[in-house]
Amino acid sequence: MTIFRLRVIALLFFLTGCSTYQPSQVNDVCRIFYGETDWYEDARRSSKRWGTPIGVMMAIIKQESTFQAKVRPNRPKFLFIPLPRKSSAYGYAQAQDPAWNDYRKDTGNWSHDRDDFGDAINFVGWYTNMTQKRLGISKWDPYKQYLAYHEGWGGYSRGSYNKKPQLLTVAKKVQRTAESYGAQLQQCSAKLDKSVRGWFF
Repeated sequence: MTIFRLRVIALLFFLTGCSTYQPSQVNDVCRIFYGETDWYEDARRSSKRWGTPIGVMMAIIKQESTFQAKVRPNRPKFLFIPLPRKSSAYGYAQAQDPAWNDYRKDTGNWSHDRDDFGDAINFVGWYTNMTQKRLGISKWDPYKQYLAYHEGWGGYSRGSYNKKPQLLTVAKKVQRTAESYGAQLQQCSAKLDKSVRGWFF
């Protein structure tokens, strides 16, 4: 009986460890990070490595997936028959296969997973850093960074976004979110810094 109980407890711990964090309040970046301080540590590490503000990276992920781990584009149907998806986008950052493979090659780590938050936010940091190098767009400019993120570097260079008024509206939304997240982080980053070092709040 004792062994059985130990196995049940071990199974419960295993299942709890495998559960994926899903923030309930996505408009408050402090509450997002308080709910999972590992996310803050991942975001801080990515920002330090690539130089992109945490608020900008988090705003892009919010727009792309609302912080859901396994999101994919909907599959269109024809007479109830599922057709191929229009995009290979997947995960928190909605990274598509070609960009994700470029990221893995460039960073030299093929074990990255798009449904892992740490890997996803590191991808966003890498992508925005490459956008600055290729297109000269500041990492502090969430509006243009998002347009380049959505359209790709070639599409942005061709001005493809100019024919997509709805996308321009979304990019403005990302900018507002980034600005809001940035202001919120000024109020809670010191507390979060202590928490990831294992201090009490």
